[in-house]
Amino acid sequence: MSNEEMLAVAIEEARIGLSESGIPIGAALFDSDGTLLGRGHNRRVQENDPSIHGETDAFRKAGRQMTYRDKVMVTTLAPCWYCSGLIRQFNIGKVIIGESVTFAGGIDWLRENAIEIVDMRSAECISIMRKFIAENPELWNEDIGER
Repeated sequence: MSNEEMLAVAIEEARIGLSESGIPIGAALFDSDGTLLGRGHNRRVQENDPSIHGETDAFRKAGRQMTYRDKVMVTTLAPCWYCSGLIRQFNIGKVIIGESVTFAGGIDWLRENAIEIVDMRSAECISIMRKFIAENPELWNEDIGER
């Protein structure tokens, strides 16, 4: 699968989250050959669980893997510090990011730790997040720990 095709899966998850009145961040974990292992979205609001971010949801749904070095995490938004820690802890080799304009998260730290970062600068991802943040500033600030 191409980077764009993998990102499309994460965008679909973000749209599902938004339709559930949640935070529109989607993610998916792929094997190096493009096989989808798990997909998910931020469900903090829906499940009343602050630990269910898009990346953690996709990671959990992928199940146990023998190694993560050859895995690709795809996320619509740059991963926060919590999700960056998960990526670093399990040595996920590559992260494809829909956008880092509205939120840069821990991508510089991930790069410093030899994680390959591909920022797609997706106009669709930027638009989704800008609209959400403008309409839900308190919820957004809660999500990123700024409340």
